[in-house]
Amino acid sequence: METIKGFSKLSKSEKMQWVATQFASDAKAVVEEWQSFWHPEAEQQRVLDGFSENTLSNFPIPFGVAPNFIINDQVYTIPMVIEESSVVAAAAYAAKIWMSRGGFRAEVVNSVKIGQVHFLWKGTTNTLFEHFEAIKHKMLSNAKPITARMEKRGGGILEVELLDKTKEEPNYYQLKVSFETCDSMGANFINSVLESFGKDLKGYAQTHLEDPLEVVMAILSNYTPDCLVKAWVNCPVEQLTHICQDLDGATFAQKFCTAVRIAEIDPYRATTHNKGIYNGIDAVVLATANDFRAIEACGHAYASRDGQYRSLSRCTVERGIFHFELTVPMAVGTVGGLTKLHPIARRSLELLGNPSAKELMQIIASVGLAQNFAALKSLITTGIQQGHMKMHLYNILQHFNAQNGEVEATLQHFKDKVVSFNAVRTFLEENRKVS
Repeated sequence: METIKGFSKLSKSEKMQWVATQFASDAKAVVEEWQSFWHPEAEQQRVLDGFSENTLSNFPIPFGVAPNFIINDQVYTIPMVIEESSVVAAAAYAAKIWMSRGGFRAEVVNSVKIGQVHFLWKGTTNTLFEHFEAIKHKMLSNAKPITARMEKRGGGILEVELLDKTKEEPNYYQLKVSFETCDSMGANFINSVLESFGKDLKGYAQTHLEDPLEVVMAILSNYTPDCLVKAWVNCPVEQLTHICQDLDGATFAQKFCTAVRIAEIDPYRATTHNKGIYNGIDAVVLATANDFRAIEACGHAYASRDGQYRSLSRCTVERGIFHFELTVPMAVGTVGGLTKLHPIARRSLELLGNPSAKELMQIIASVGLAQNFAALKSLITTGIQQGHMKMHLYNILQHFNAQNGEVEATLQHFKDKVVSFNAVRTFLEENRKVS
C-alpha cells in the first residue's frame, strides 16, 4: 500500500477512491458499497461525518431494546446498541425474571470526577506548599469565567489538592482537582479548567518563586472511584425455585454465590465475569452516545483497586434472602457531547424518559447487573453455549447463505441439540446433497 501526503485535505469522494484503489481489484464496487451505507439525508450524513475524521461511510450496528426493566419502581424499555443478539436477549430475560420479584434497585453513591495537573518543580517542597494557598486563590479566581455556568447548575470545582510525588519521580508534583459536572460528562469543562490552572501555576512560579516550574500536562482522569453507582436485586431464596427447573431455590442461590465468589478470588474468571457485565453496560452507553472506552477503563481499574483484579459484583445469602449487587464507577452525561447531536442517541434518551446523568447511571448499572445475572444463571445450569449459540445460529446461517427453507429446517433440527459452527455446516451440506 502506498503512502500519501495531504490525505485529510482530499474530498470525501477522493478519499474513498484512493483507499479503494489501494486494496480492491474493483475499486468502483467498493466505493458504491460504502456509499450505500450513507444516510439518505445529506444534512444528517454531514452531522455523522463530523463525529470523526477522514470518514468514508457509516458502520451500522444493530439498535435494539430490552423491555420490562423495573428500576426503582419505574418501568423502562432499555435501548441497546450491540452486535451480539444474545446480550439483548439475556438482558430482557433477566428483566422478566426480576419483574415479579421487586425489580432492580439502584442508587448513586457519589458523582465526583477527577482532573490532574502534572508538573515538575526543582525547588524545596516546603516552599511550594507555603505558597499553595496563594496559588490556589489565583487559579480559582482566574477560572471563574469557565466555571460560572457550571456553578449555576449546581456543579463546579469541589477541591484542589497539592500532592508531593517526588518519592516516585524526582521533582514531580501534582494538582488533584475534584469536580461535580451535574448532567454533563464534563470532559471539556474539566480540561479547560485544568489548562487554566496550569497556566496560572507556571505564571505564579515565574513571578513569586525562584525556581522555574514546568507543567508536563493538564488532563482529566478517567479513573473516577468516587463517581459510583450501585444496583442490586434481592428476594427470598424460595422464590428462586421457579426460575430453574433442575435446582431448588436454596441450591441455586448457593451455586450462584459460589460462582460470584470464584470471580472475586480468580482474576482469570473475573476478567470474563466483568466482561459480561460490560456487555450490558456498553450497549446502553453506546445507545446514549457516551464514552464506553472511558467507562470500561475506569471499571477495570476499579476492579483492581486492592491490587488484584476481582469481580465487580457481589452475592450473599443471609437469613433466607438472596442478594446480588453491582457497584461500578460510571461517568456519563445526558447533555453536551454527542448525546444531543447523534439522532439515535437523542431518541434513546427520550425512550428512557430524558433522565438526568444520575438517573442514567442507575439505569446502566441495573442493565450490567441483569446481564451478569443472566450469564451466571446459564453458566451454573445449562452452560453458556446452549443459549448463546442458539442466538448465534442466525449468524451462522447467514455465513452459509442459507435460504428460507434451509433456515426453517435448521432451526427445527437444532431445537433440542447443541449448536456449533461445524454441526450447522454438516447439517446444511447433508440436506443440500439430498435436495
